[in-house]
Amino acid sequence: MLKVFYHKNLGGWQKPEITPLENLVMHPAAKVLHYAVELFEGMKAYRGVDGKIRLFRPDMNMSRMNLTARRSGLPTFDGREYVNCMARLISIDQEWVPHTEAASLYIRPTLIGIDPTLGVASSDSALLYTILCPVGTYFKADTSGAVSLLADPKYTRAWPGGVGNRKMGSNYAPTINVQKEASKKGLQQVLWLYGDDHQLTEVGTMNIFMLHVNEQGEKELVTPPLDGLILPGITRDSILALGRQWGQFKVTERKFTMPEVIQLLEKGRLLELFGTGTACVVSPINRIHYLDQDYYIPTMDQEKPVFQKLCDTLTGIQYGKIKDHPWAVTID
Repeated sequence: MLKVFYHKNLGGWQKPEITPLENLVMHPAAKVLHYAVELFEGMKAYRGVDGKIRLFRPDMNMSRMNLTARRSGLPTFDGREYVNCMARLISIDQEWVPHTEAASLYIRPTLIGIDPTLGVASSDSALLYTILCPVGTYFKADTSGAVSLLADPKYTRAWPGGVGNRKMGSNYAPTINVQKEASKKGLQQVLWLYGDDHQLTEVGTMNIFMLHVNEQGEKELVTPPLDGLILPGITRDSILALGRQWGQFKVTERKFTMPEVIQLLEKGRLLELFGTGTACVVSPINRIHYLDQDYYIPTMDQEKPVFQKLCDTLTGIQYGKIKDHPWAVTID
């Protein structure tokens, strides 16, 4: 594991160190334990078809992590230097990067407030650390490879002025019980809705995209805007960039609602729904349980689905099939 301590009274960030994985020791009054003064990121290292190990757009993870640190009253850091530190950690543990395209090495950078004082205030001491773990497929899908969702408007994940757009643990604990409810109904994930009009925001821990035929008869890929309710996903940003680069369909960032989804379904104009994120890359959606009714989404019925092309392109970059792509950072 990689560890860097921060102590304001010692001048700030201390010397980074790489140690064997070990338990953390902290005072029982540490701010992280009482006031959730913490945040994290999710990244992966991929062993390419050429044997080289790559990271995917790590600069964006570091930028997002620093934005969350500011929102949490925790110290910011030099993202480029920390990527170099993580690259060194991965090079030491490189045999843990799976020798297959069906798996990768998950990277979890974490920043916690460790001041041993009770009282809701910023922390003058912090610990920035990273641990690693090989992972395979993240989400359990049905036999078709798609996921089903519970969309219950009585639950809200985020709200305007909140921290739904920042990657902190306090966003995730309240979702666990709702996920259990979805599982009891035989559904795999939760579709988070917001507002009286039931806007689609996120699906599980993923951003969401909808491909449909718009009023002008053209194909349009839509995803919710970065208005503070959703996480600014790295995979989300990459898909928007690819879609605009390809020019095969219109790409739009706007709000859309469950009534709109249902209307598009009824008119035969809804083509695909899918979630996106570091863990799953692209995850197709085939069913939504909403207001006691099941709505079947034809994502898996498309002849040449866009979600599959996006997934193939992104994994092609991550595993080195698409050579020398600027999003792929090779670890020496």
